[in-house]
Amino acid sequence: MSTPRFLDLPPGVRRIDVPTALGPIAALHAMPTAGGTDRQTAVLVPGYTGSKEDFIALLQTLAQAGRSVLAIDMPGQYESPGPADPASYTREGLGRAVAELVRALDEGPVHLLGHSFGGLVTRETVLAGDVPLLSLTLMSSGPSAISGLPAADAQRLKAALEDSPTRDRLRRIWEEHLDRPARSSGISEEIHAFLRARMLANHPEGLVRMAGALLDAPDRCAELNRLTLPKLVIYGENDDVWPTDVQADMARRIGARRVVIPGACHSPNVEAPETTASALTRFWHGAETPGRAD
Repeated sequence: MSTPRFLDLPPGVRRIDVPTALGPIAALHAMPTAGGTDRQTAVLVPGYTGSKEDFIALLQTLAQAGRSVLAIDMPGQYESPGPADPASYTREGLGRAVAELVRALDEGPVHLLGHSFGGLVTRETVLAGDVPLLSLTLMSSGPSAISGLPAADAQRLKAALEDSPTRDRLRRIWEEHLDRPARSSGISEEIHAFLRARMLANHPEGLVRMAGALLDAPDRCAELNRLTLPKLVIYGENDDVWPTDVQADMARRIGARRVVIPGACHSPNVEAPETTASALTRFWHGAETPGRAD
């Protein structure tokens, strides 16, 4: 799971709920602490078992470039209520929820970023073509389903929950399988308490369905390549979820700019936030300038 290194909100960042046609979406909303927002809005979508807090270290820097930035919890994640309909947690269903959020913001075309599983979701939003977008960024995401050890982890969580997707079962999974590894990672008590609260707040059926969506995602690179929308693939040089050579090949196949973040692994938003924010700002500025996407 992605683990933020701090939880205090930086200046200019506040917690909000965005009402949408599919229900409220919890978000962290960042605005410049000085000056206006002459740049277009960016929307950041987290990965499986993640949340809006995964982007805390990026938000102030991104906003200071002159734009409004929203990091969200997808439906069923942490503080965004989980719908009863299981179809809400498919890649397509979550992609529609992101589209509804963009509509609700009513701020014109936005930059859309998906981290890890969020990348599989945001590509659905883009390919549906229902909302105005300026760019798509796939961060530490891949062209299709995960494999290897990450797939085994997702399959174990899915198998442990799918026969009885209840909050009591989710609490037992945390206590029996996740609590000790979290504590042994050296995180503070504050971060440990947050990780526990976040996991237990997730919609259990949502976790089952999202795991399935990670494990059976098809390759849609050919469709993405046909889009003229500026695209960026960004990942840590030591990413261990989708292999880096797979992500590099995906960038080539979809016609995307590629940025590799030195020293980072699967969460450059946490592990190298300033370098990552600089790369994103440069790309977004270029996408807003006709004839450029650098």
